[in-house]
Amino acid sequence: MMMLKFWNWYQNSLSVHPVKTQVITSAALWAVGDVTAQYITHSAASKKRLQLSLTTTKEADTTFVVDWRRVAVTSMFGFGFVGPVGHFWYEGLEKFISLRLKLMPKTAQSVATKVAMDGLIFGPVHLFVFFTYMGLSAGKTIPQVKEDLKTNYFPALVLEGGVWPIVQIFNFRYVPVKYQLLYVNLFCLLDSAFLSWLEQQKDATWKQWFQPFHSSNGKGVQR
Repeated sequence: MMMLKFWNWYQNSLSVHPVKTQVITSAALWAVGDVTAQYITHSAASKKRLQLSLTTTKEADTTFVVDWRRVAVTSMFGFGFVGPVGHFWYEGLEKFISLRLKLMPKTAQSVATKVAMDGLIFGPVHLFVFFTYMGLSAGKTIPQVKEDLKTNYFPALVLEGGVWPIVQIFNFRYVPVKYQLLYVNLFCLLDSAFLSWLEQQKDATWKQWFQPFHSSNGKGVQR
């Protein structure tokens, strides 16, 4: 019953204030996603500390404390970028496919074109803005942000590139345009957790697997 009331409220808000509703929804889901990422990171670190404590007399501290500043920063990304940009992206993409390319909605060609454009345009831009914004919000310099992009951008692009096309095929085929960002935002709950977790991994060795260019001595090729 509560879910039905919430859904009715959401539909009404989306009809009256579409952009505002998308912005608030995105902010809330990205905040939840970041708390989830912090908990996952904390749990993994706690297991390591617990294992170390078994070999020493020092007791491991496993208390989980939320970094609310980071939650606010991540939530603002949903508020300032994902919500408004996502709203106009899906609305504009539908108009471009229907009016400019003259493709019938929901057809295989229309869906394939949308998935391709979303993956080649919105996906890479979204990741670039996320890592740049998070770096600058943490007080890093432009050179430091560039280094973070080299470390995080390509792994995220590869890993998400294997998941989002599948998500978007269903989205563009079955979900009405006005609900497409909500559908994406629900998956962004997981996506924000993944990106926040990835950004917190710093210089984890597994990220080197995704580096596109390496010289014979293991250093990245300079271009």
